[in-house]
Amino acid sequence: MEKIFDCLIDSYIDNQVGVTENFLSISLSAHLKDNLISLFQNKKLVNAGVGNKIIVNQDKLIRSDVIYWLDRKHNNQYENDFFDLMDNFVLHLNSTCYTGITGYEFHYTLYETGSFYKKHIDQFKNNGSRQYSMIMYLNANWKIEDGGELRIYHEDTEQDISPSNGKSVFFKSSALAHEVLVTNKQRMSITGWLKI
Repeated sequence: MEKIFDCLIDSYIDNQVGVTENFLSISLSAHLKDNLISLFQNKKLVNAGVGNKIIVNQDKLIRSDVIYWLDRKHNNQYENDFFDLMDNFVLHLNSTCYTGITGYEFHYTLYETGSFYKKHIDQFKNNGSRQYSMIMYLNANWKIEDGGELRIYHEDTEQDISPSNGKSVFFKSSALAHEVLVTNKQRMSITGWLKI
């Protein structure tokens, strides 16, 4: 896994946005997707908000996805496998880049057809603990016409990233505005933040 971790870190250093394939194995990605679909079918996902626990605003004109927070307390084998992977990544990131990450938070994210998330930055105005944003995609056989790209706004250009299965994206939470373009089919991911 260190080779994949290094690819993600190196591409971040080169371009402010780390991107790597196969951060999630095909097997783990499939199991996590099954969990997400089951949670969705059982109406466990909730409308996502804008803001944090202190200031939260649910505005479907800004974002229209639904989420479910991952937690080791769920005692789900595949969520725990995911957390083990993240523990290894954080250990590697801290030991190679001295980032000082002490924790993280992740949720499942599901965008129904026609859903989106308008341009925003991931760090809160009243809380700077989120240092790095990470997204891991759970969408097999994604095509260009399916839409739903992650659009990242660099200083003088835009970068569109397709949400294809197993891909991971990594960037500084306070540095880059980004949005999720309208998706033309159901779009699934795990999204979260590495924190200090």
